[in-house]
Amino acid sequence: MNEIILHTNKVVKIFGSGEGAVQALNGVTLDVYKGELLMLVGPSGCGKTTFVSIITSLLSFDSGICKVLGSDISKMNEDEKVIFRGTSIGFVFQSFNLLSSLSTLENIALPLTIAGVKRDEALAKAKELLDSVELSQKANVKPINLSGGQQQRVAIARALVHNPDLIICDEPTSSLDHKSGQVVMKLLKNMTKKQGKTMIIVTHDNRIYNYGDRMAYMEDGKILKIEKVI
Repeated sequence: MNEIILHTNKVVKIFGSGEGAVQALNGVTLDVYKGELLMLVGPSGCGKTTFVSIITSLLSFDSGICKVLGSDISKMNEDEKVIFRGTSIGFVFQSFNLLSSLSTLENIALPLTIAGVKRDEALAKAKELLDSVELSQKANVKPINLSGGQQQRVAIARALVHNPDLIICDEPTSSLDHKSGQVVMKLLKNMTKKQGKTMIIVTHDNRIYNYGDRMAYMEDGKILKIEKVI
Protein backbone atom coordinates (compact mmCIF):
# COMPACT_ATOMS: atom_id res chain seq x y z
CA MET A 1 0.00 0.00 0.00
CA ASN A 2 2.30 2.72 -1.23
CA GLU A 3 0.18 4.80 -3.60
CA ILE A 4 -1.74 7.51 -1.77
CA ILE A 5 -5.36 7.71 -2.94
CA LEU A 6 -6.48 10.35 -0.44
CA HIS A 7 -4.30 13.06 1.10
CA THR A 8 -5.67 15.67 3.46
CA ASN A 9 -3.61 18.11 5.50
CA LYS A 10 -5.08 20.40 8.17
CA VAL A 11 -8.51 20.58 6.55
CA VAL A 12 -10.82 23.08 8.26
CA LYS A 13 -14.56 23.49 7.74
CA ILE A 14 -16.63 26.18 9.44
CA PHE A 15 -20.41 26.46 9.18
CA GLY A 16 -21.96 29.88 9.71
CA SER A 17 -20.20 33.07 10.76
CA GLY A 18 -19.68 35.38 13.69
CA GLU A 19 -20.93 34.21 17.09
CA GLY A 20 -22.96 31.43 15.46
CA ALA A 21 -19.99 29.88 13.65
CA VAL A 22 -19.42 26.17 14.22
CA GLN A 23 -16.07 24.58 13.41
CA ALA A 24 -17.02 21.13 12.12
CA LEU A 25 -13.47 20.17 11.10
CA ASN A 26 -10.48 21.45 13.00
CA GLY A 27 -7.42 20.49 10.97
CA VAL A 28 -7.99 16.96 9.67
CA THR A 29 -4.86 15.26 8.36
CA LEU A 30 -5.08 11.78 6.85
CA ASP A 31 -3.53 9.64 4.12
CA VAL A 32 -5.38 6.62 2.70
CA TYR A 33 -3.61 4.15 0.45
CA LYS A 34 -4.55 2.16 -2.65
CA GLY A 35 -6.18 -1.16 -1.79
CA GLU A 36 -6.83 -0.14 1.80
CA LEU A 37 -10.04 -0.58 3.76
CA LEU A 38 -10.15 2.22 6.33
CA MET A 39 -12.70 2.38 9.13
CA LEU A 40 -13.62 5.96 10.08
CA VAL A 41 -15.17 5.89 13.53
CA GLY A 42 -16.17 8.32 16.25
CA PRO A 43 -19.21 9.69 18.11
CA SER A 44 -22.12 11.39 16.37
CA GLY A 45 -21.30 14.99 15.56
CA CYS A 46 -17.54 14.47 15.50
CA GLY A 47 -17.21 15.49 11.84
CA LYS A 48 -17.20 12.16 9.98
CA THR A 49 -20.02 13.06 7.59
CA THR A 50 -18.57 16.51 6.94
CA PHE A 51 -15.19 14.98 6.20
CA VAL A 52 -16.45 12.42 3.68
CA SER A 53 -18.64 15.10 2.07
CA ILE A 54 -15.48 17.15 1.49
CA ILE A 55 -13.36 14.32 0.09
CA THR A 56 -16.16 13.39 -2.32
CA SER A 57 -16.41 17.05 -3.45
CA LEU A 58 -19.99 17.41 -2.21
CA LEU A 59 -18.95 20.11 0.25
CA SER A 60 -16.35 22.87 0.06
CA PHE A 61 -13.84 23.55 2.85
CA ASP A 62 -12.26 26.68 4.28
CA SER A 63 -8.56 25.86 4.47
CA GLY A 64 -6.07 23.03 4.20
CA ILE A 65 -5.24 20.57 1.44
CA CYS A 66 -7.48 17.84 0.03
CA LYS A 67 -6.25 15.71 -2.85
CA VAL A 68 -8.23 12.70 -4.04
CA LEU A 69 -6.82 10.39 -6.70
CA GLY A 70 -4.20 13.04 -7.39
CA SER A 71 -6.75 15.80 -8.00
CA ASP A 72 -6.93 18.93 -5.86
CA ILE A 73 -10.60 19.20 -4.88
CA SER A 74 -10.32 22.92 -4.12
CA LYS A 75 -9.35 23.70 -7.71
CA MET A 76 -12.34 21.98 -9.34
CA ASN A 77 -15.37 23.90 -10.57
CA GLU A 78 -18.85 22.46 -10.00
CA ASP A 79 -19.05 20.73 -13.40
CA GLU A 80 -15.67 19.10 -12.82
CA LYS A 81 -16.82 17.90 -9.40
CA VAL A 82 -19.92 16.27 -10.89
CA ILE A 83 -17.81 14.44 -13.47
CA PHE A 84 -15.27 13.48 -10.80
CA ARG A 85 -17.93 11.92 -8.56
CA GLY A 86 -19.60 10.17 -11.47
CA THR A 87 -16.42 8.54 -12.75
CA SER A 88 -14.10 8.09 -9.78
CA ILE A 89 -16.17 7.58 -6.62
CA GLY A 90 -18.70 4.95 -5.59
CA PHE A 91 -21.22 5.46 -2.80
CA VAL A 92 -22.85 2.84 -0.56
CA PHE A 93 -25.48 4.10 1.89
CA GLN A 94 -27.23 2.72 4.96
CA SER A 95 -30.64 3.11 3.31
CA PHE A 96 -29.74 1.30 0.04
CA ASN A 97 -31.50 3.97 -2.11
CA LEU A 98 -32.73 1.46 -4.68
CA LEU A 99 -35.57 2.46 -7.02
CA SER A 100 -38.63 0.30 -6.35
CA SER A 101 -39.91 0.53 -9.92
CA LEU A 102 -36.73 -0.96 -11.41
CA SER A 103 -35.46 -4.52 -11.35
CA THR A 104 -32.27 -5.43 -9.54
CA LEU A 105 -30.36 -5.44 -12.83
CA GLU A 106 -31.79 -2.06 -13.89
CA ASN A 107 -30.90 -0.51 -10.52
CA ILE A 108 -27.28 -1.57 -10.94
CA ALA A 109 -27.15 -0.30 -14.51
CA LEU A 110 -28.68 3.08 -13.62
CA PRO A 111 -25.41 5.07 -13.11
CA LEU A 112 -24.24 3.96 -16.54
CA THR A 113 -27.50 4.78 -18.30
CA ILE A 114 -27.52 8.22 -16.66
CA ALA A 115 -23.98 8.71 -17.96
CA GLY A 116 -25.18 7.96 -21.51
CA VAL A 117 -24.01 4.37 -21.87
CA LYS A 118 -26.17 2.36 -24.27
CA ARG A 119 -28.80 0.29 -22.47
CA ASP A 120 -27.57 -3.12 -23.68
CA GLU A 121 -24.00 -2.29 -22.70
CA ALA A 122 -25.08 -0.96 -19.30
CA LEU A 123 -27.16 -4.06 -18.57
CA ALA A 124 -24.31 -6.36 -19.62
CA LYS A 125 -21.95 -4.60 -17.20
CA ALA A 126 -24.62 -4.71 -14.49
CA LYS A 127 -24.95 -8.46 -15.03
CA GLU A 128 -21.21 -8.87 -14.36
CA LEU A 129 -21.52 -6.97 -11.09
CA LEU A 130 -24.64 -8.90 -10.08
CA ASP A 131 -22.68 -12.10 -10.56
CA SER A 132 -19.83 -10.73 -8.45
CA VAL A 133 -22.17 -10.16 -5.47
CA GLU A 134 -23.63 -13.65 -5.99
CA LEU A 135 -27.15 -12.53 -6.88
CA SER A 136 -27.34 -13.46 -10.57
CA GLN A 137 -30.58 -15.37 -9.94
CA LYS A 138 -32.24 -12.14 -8.75
CA ALA A 139 -31.68 -10.10 -11.93
CA ASN A 140 -35.36 -9.48 -12.67
CA VAL A 141 -36.55 -9.18 -9.08
CA LYS A 142 -37.75 -5.84 -7.65
CA PRO A 143 -36.00 -4.56 -4.49
CA ILE A 144 -39.09 -5.05 -2.34
CA ASN A 145 -38.73 -8.81 -2.84
CA LEU A 146 -35.13 -8.89 -1.59
CA SER A 147 -33.88 -9.18 1.97
CA GLY A 148 -32.02 -6.27 3.53
CA GLY A 149 -28.70 -8.00 3.03
CA GLN A 150 -29.48 -8.72 -0.61
CA GLN A 151 -30.53 -5.10 -1.19
CA GLN A 152 -27.24 -3.91 0.26
CA ARG A 153 -25.32 -6.24 -2.04
CA VAL A 154 -27.23 -4.77 -5.00
CA ALA A 155 -26.33 -1.28 -3.75
CA ILE A 156 -22.66 -2.33 -3.61
CA ALA A 157 -22.83 -3.62 -7.19
CA ARG A 158 -24.39 -0.32 -8.28
CA ALA A 159 -21.60 1.61 -6.53
CA LEU A 160 -19.00 -0.40 -8.45
CA VAL A 161 -20.60 -0.52 -11.90
CA HIS A 162 -18.67 2.51 -13.20
CA ASN A 163 -15.40 1.06 -11.86
CA PRO A 164 -14.53 3.79 -9.32
CA ASP A 165 -11.15 3.83 -7.60
CA LEU A 166 -12.52 5.11 -4.27
CA ILE A 167 -15.62 3.77 -2.55
CA ILE A 168 -17.29 5.54 0.37
CA CYS A 169 -19.61 3.47 2.55
CA ASP A 170 -21.83 5.27 5.08
CA GLU A 171 -23.00 2.85 7.80
CA PRO A 172 -23.36 -0.05 5.33
CA THR A 173 -24.28 -2.64 7.97
CA SER A 174 -26.13 -0.74 10.71
CA SER A 175 -29.58 -1.70 9.39
CA LEU A 176 -28.64 -5.36 8.86
CA ASP A 177 -28.65 -8.33 11.19
CA HIS A 178 -25.30 -9.79 12.22
CA LYS A 179 -25.20 -12.56 9.60
CA SER A 180 -26.17 -10.26 6.71
CA GLY A 181 -23.68 -7.65 7.91
CA GLN A 182 -20.88 -10.19 7.90
CA VAL A 183 -21.76 -11.29 4.36
CA VAL A 184 -21.69 -7.67 3.16
CA MET A 185 -18.36 -6.95 4.88
CA LYS A 186 -16.71 -10.08 3.49
CA LEU A 187 -17.83 -8.97 0.05
CA LEU A 188 -16.45 -5.44 0.52
CA LYS A 189 -13.17 -6.72 1.93
CA ASN A 190 -12.77 -9.15 -0.95
CA MET A 191 -13.35 -6.38 -3.50
CA THR A 192 -10.68 -4.14 -2.00
CA LYS A 193 -8.14 -6.94 -2.12
CA LYS A 194 -8.97 -8.57 -5.45
CA GLN A 195 -9.78 -5.43 -7.45
CA GLY A 196 -7.39 -2.99 -5.77
CA LYS A 197 -10.21 -0.68 -4.72
CA THR A 198 -9.78 1.77 -1.87
CA MET A 199 -12.62 1.91 0.63
CA ILE A 200 -13.53 4.23 3.49
CA ILE A 201 -16.28 2.94 5.76
CA VAL A 202 -17.96 5.36 8.15
CA THR A 203 -19.48 3.28 10.91
CA HIS A 204 -20.61 2.96 14.52
CA ASP A 205 -20.95 -0.83 14.11
CA ASN A 206 -18.20 -2.38 16.23
CA ARG A 207 -19.14 -5.82 14.88
CA ILE A 208 -17.31 -5.02 11.63
CA TYR A 209 -14.21 -3.21 12.89
CA ASN A 210 -12.06 -6.31 12.35
CA TYR A 211 -12.59 -6.12 8.57
CA GLY A 212 -10.60 -2.89 8.31
CA ASP A 213 -6.88 -2.57 7.63
CA ARG A 214 -6.70 0.55 9.79
CA MET A 215 -9.07 2.55 11.98
CA ALA A 216 -9.11 6.34 12.16
CA TYR A 217 -10.74 7.73 15.29
CA MET A 218 -12.42 11.15 15.01
CA GLU A 219 -13.53 13.43 17.80
CA ASP A 220 -14.34 17.15 17.90
CA GLY A 221 -13.46 17.65 14.24
CA LYS A 222 -10.04 16.02 14.45
CA ILE A 223 -8.52 12.61 13.86
CA LEU A 224 -7.15 11.68 17.25
CA LYS A 225 -5.34 8.49 16.28
CA ILE A 226 -4.94 5.91 13.54
CA GLU A 227 -4.36 2.27 14.38
CA LYS A 228 -3.73 -0.89 12.42
CA VAL A 229 -6.40 -3.55 12.90
CA ILE A 230 -4.88 -6.67 14.42
